[in-house]
Amino acid sequence: MPENQHEDPFENRFATALRDTGDGFRAGDPAALVTGGQVRGRRKQLLRRTAVLGGITGVALVGVGGTLLLPSDVHDPRRTSAAAGPASTAGPSAASPSPAESFTGDDVVRSLKELLPRGTYSQEESQGTESAMPPPYARVVFDDGKGAAALGLSLDRVEPGSNQARQRAVCPDKALVKFDDCTTAKLPDGSRLALFQGYEYSDQRADTKRWYAELVTPKGHHVLLTEWNAPAEKGAPVSRPQPPLSVEQMKEVVTADVWRRVVDAMPTERRRVVTSEAPSARVPGRSVVDTLKSLLPDGLEVTVEGNQAEEYAYVVVDDGKGWSLVQINVQPDMSGELDRIFSDAEKLPDGTLVTTQESPGEKAGKDVVMWTADTLRTDGLRVVISAFNTPAQHEDATRDTPALTLAQLREIALSTEWDTGA
Repeated sequence: MPENQHEDPFENRFATALRDTGDGFRAGDPAALVTGGQVRGRRKQLLRRTAVLGGITGVALVGVGGTLLLPSDVHDPRRTSAAAGPASTAGPSAASPSPAESFTGDDVVRSLKELLPRGTYSQEESQGTESAMPPPYARVVFDDGKGAAALGLSLDRVEPGSNQARQRAVCPDKALVKFDDCTTAKLPDGSRLALFQGYEYSDQRADTKRWYAELVTPKGHHVLLTEWNAPAEKGAPVSRPQPPLSVEQMKEVVTADVWRRVVDAMPTERRRVVTSEAPSARVPGRSVVDTLKSLLPDGLEVTVEGNQAEEYAYVVVDDGKGWSLVQINVQPDMSGELDRIFSDAEKLPDGTLVTTQESPGEKAGKDVVMWTADTLRTDGLRVVISAFNTPAQHEDATRDTPALTLAQLREIALSTEWDTGA
């Protein structure tokens, strides 16, 4: 299907929420990190993309890895780097830096290198706490003698208890993305840790692997370390079978105390940008997944359901002819942003714009088709729903057509149930 029409919101959420190191690892684009750090901008960017992450991450219920048992010494003082911050000290008191404490980009990248195994470095790039934007990060190409590999560290702050915080340090769902392993754990201090071993491309059109460790603390510190088995995130040949750091080594890096001090030293201007969550202008009175289930035609059994973004949900249904994935996005405030998508749309008497489309699947599953109904109300509410002839986009088709017809998808998207505010 056209790239500008039905893209993948869940994939985009994964890219922004779980990979703040972002596209263009080698390009050094601070603006990309700025955009990725702004909650409102993230939500808008997420909602412009409309389907499921290549099938990338997501859905909660399909056996996504087990519980990771962690040693009690997760805050081993050895993980606190003396390199970052000229006046910093190790220990609990360092968690709340003095107002004068700051970290340069050199401090950040030096602290990262001190936590890594022995090796050589090239293409170093970093940002400290000296400015409000972008947030602190470090990027290097690391070679331990077994092949050059890109590594990216990003640091940020999220509002404790917010939706943004809840969407961090979670595993993707195998119903939506192919990966080798993912585990989550709650650390003794209440922090959440996710350890992921997967691929840069969900359809595995290249052999590039992407592994990450992500930490969110009860105070809102967000630490994300991503590594690849190639010297660049995209566009570079694979240089080694696996990324250089093991799961345990990634955990050691992201749980180092120094990163919490760096986040605490971020300028207050940046903190306000990251922690301010603008409420959605329009959301269903019930959850998106519950509303979707209530609108499904008779004769469909919901076998799996889930959501990992407050305006996205999916179900896998069975009509007796095989499982079929159905996913939906309910997106407020989209007026004026979708001109190309709705340029040739049908216009209903109330001004609502409607398009429908049958297209091939996009995530490498053999013979997969995707049927979509996309609608835009006059007040900017966009509801887009897609159905597939497979229970997971990256898996081969299990039936000839999706379990819902285009007419049924259109009816669901146009339902007034989506118009009821919470």
